[in-house]
Amino acid sequence: MRRGILKAVLSLLLVLVSIAYPLFTLTVKAQGEDKFPWLSELEKLTTERDVTLVVITRHEQSIQTLSANLFLQSPVAQRLGIKNIQWLYVAAEQWPDYIQKAKERGRPIDVAWGGGPTLFNHLYSLGILSPIDNSTNPEHSAILYELTKLPEKIAGSSTYLRGEDGKIYWIGASISSFGFTINKKTLTTYGLPEPASWDDLTNPIYAKYLPTLPMIGLADPEKSTSNTRIFEIILQAKGWENGWRTLTLMAANAKVYSGSGDVRDAVITGDIAIGTTIDFYGYMAQKQNPSCKYIAPSGETIVNSDPIALVKGSSHPVHAAAFIAWVLSEWGGQQVWLDPDISRLPINPLIFNTPAGAVRQDLKDAIEYIRSMKAIDFNETLSSAWVWSVIYYFKATLINAHNDLQSAWASIAQAYLDGKITKEQFDTLVAKLTEPIEFRDPVTGNTVKFTLEYALTINDKLSDSSIRQSLMTQWEQKARERYMSAYNLLQDMMKGEEGRQVNWPLIIGSIVLVIVVLLAYIYVSRSRGRK
Repeated sequence: MRRGILKAVLSLLLVLVSIAYPLFTLTVKAQGEDKFPWLSELEKLTTERDVTLVVITRHEQSIQTLSANLFLQSPVAQRLGIKNIQWLYVAAEQWPDYIQKAKERGRPIDVAWGGGPTLFNHLYSLGILSPIDNSTNPEHSAILYELTKLPEKIAGSSTYLRGEDGKIYWIGASISSFGFTINKKTLTTYGLPEPASWDDLTNPIYAKYLPTLPMIGLADPEKSTSNTRIFEIILQAKGWENGWRTLTLMAANAKVYSGSGDVRDAVITGDIAIGTTIDFYGYMAQKQNPSCKYIAPSGETIVNSDPIALVKGSSHPVHAAAFIAWVLSEWGGQQVWLDPDISRLPINPLIFNTPAGAVRQDLKDAIEYIRSMKAIDFNETLSSAWVWSVIYYFKATLINAHNDLQSAWASIAQAYLDGKITKEQFDTLVAKLTEPIEFRDPVTGNTVKFTLEYALTINDKLSDSSIRQSLMTQWEQKARERYMSAYNLLQDMMKGEEGRQVNWPLIIGSIVLVIVVLLAYIYVSRSRGRK
């Protein structure tokens, strides 16, 4: 009797499963078709399954982890048989060699994601990126479909790169502006003003506690593409010479961190009061600490798109195209930016029509804010032409020689704040501290200065390690000599041996007074003699 009942129950379960499974499969497919209408076509283009995609990136761990979790659970990954994502977090300057060596090892990289337009423009110029062309690669239709949802420009900046052949080579996956994040509580604690511009960060008031307690933080441009972009913005906004003056004094006021994430964390904890950051690090800081506030300097920032692209020679071109399309979709990777611990600005405006996007009104408001902000017309061609010169000169003169720079600046700033030197003397010392360096060009043997023209001329040659090392060694040494020279000039001023100001009005007034007294004495003496 019991066996009969058990057999009947099992039979019923089998019937239910046989009915439910197709319905479940149809439901999953229906969900996929509803949100990713290109998915069925991609399924037809490949039978390959159990795929691991290789993605080279500048995105930090939190973005990698959440993106992988959401993607691998999506119908896109499940129906195309993508089982894993292998992330390669590689320094920006190493990408070209790393991508080439991966190809030579027989495990080519499929997708490049994150790192900024300058990096991706460089990859394009080297022929590393694959064009998005659905006439030869039908799987690219999925990417082009998602591209139709995106604005062509944001605050005057293009959201994708169209090559000389008219084809698209990278597409922005998120929006970025650049500025600094402040900790209002820390500023108040130390009696410091709230900055509004880049030049505000050069104010000697922020050197008040140097060298013991820097109030500003910035990141090594060799390790941070976002801080590199900030430094380039300053150079383009202010011009070459004035820009380097601003960068030198900012660095003099600052503590140098390895990466931009470290700068952000130091602002959040209050270890520093101000840190140079990309916008989403600022929004992340605001979420974690209400005392934090992100500021984009008006008229001195840019808005750009952070790219994603197909790498030429991918082993899994259909799966790679699917991943990129998913990243651009409001039902896919755009959801990553909504996470409170990431809080980046999505590039697809349809994200705010989804349930998850509807609760992030703050990000929607931030996008509207940057759309309306006054931004500079950033020249990407110029950036690509000078970027390595900027990175290595900054590294040699402002980071490698940072101790000497900050020591000299701390003494100069404190002397000025204490009233021991005049404004005129202070300006003389700043000019000395920030004047262009003279050095020997290892290519020509001529003595030159680090002008814009020289930076453009030497930029591509810096890939030669012998030239790069020769220049960086000279730049660092000459920078240290310059900082010491400024410090010595301060000491001379303090002793009155140099820069002593002659108070001519007081001297002339004293002479006139002596003459008047003398004449009065003579007049009185003569008057008495007549009597």
